[in-house]
Amino acid sequence: MPRRRPGVLRAEQEPRVEWSVPAGRIHGLSARTSAAIDRTERLSGDYYVYPGATDRALRRYRAFLRVPGRRPLYPQDPECSCRGCSFDDVRHARDVLAEVVRQLPLRPRAELAHTVRALDDRYVMRTLPDPFAADRQWGSDLWWRRRLAGG
Repeated sequence: MPRRRPGVLRAEQEPRVEWSVPAGRIHGLSARTSAAIDRTERLSGDYYVYPGATDRALRRYRAFLRVPGRRPLYPQDPECSCRGCSFDDVRHARDVLAEVVRQLPLRPRAELAHTVRALDDRYVMRTLPDPFAADRQWGSDLWWRRRLAGG
């Protein structure tokens, strides 16, 4: 029986999904976690989780907390609710981070959750609790939405 050529054998196989290397590493995370986040963002069915959303959410969360001084910070509502403008609200950035953490595999989830937890501690220190959040805010079951917001 004649031998089949390797090219013919490869052509008959199922096409493999090639994962691309992420365009860039997310600051403060390992390359492996950045690749897992990139994969999760590409496969997610959530409208607000798209390639690059986690990096954008982390940058927005860090920028909000980087304001110098000791005065309380107040999250602001976004101008519009499109995917890009919604990151003006730091609470939305935290929503995206929570969704990505939920979808990640175990080890990358732990690394991202550790990074987010450190930012959460600073968020709690720099914002004030809102006693009327349940009446004013949708998603008030989420602790970061129960903080006092600006106009």
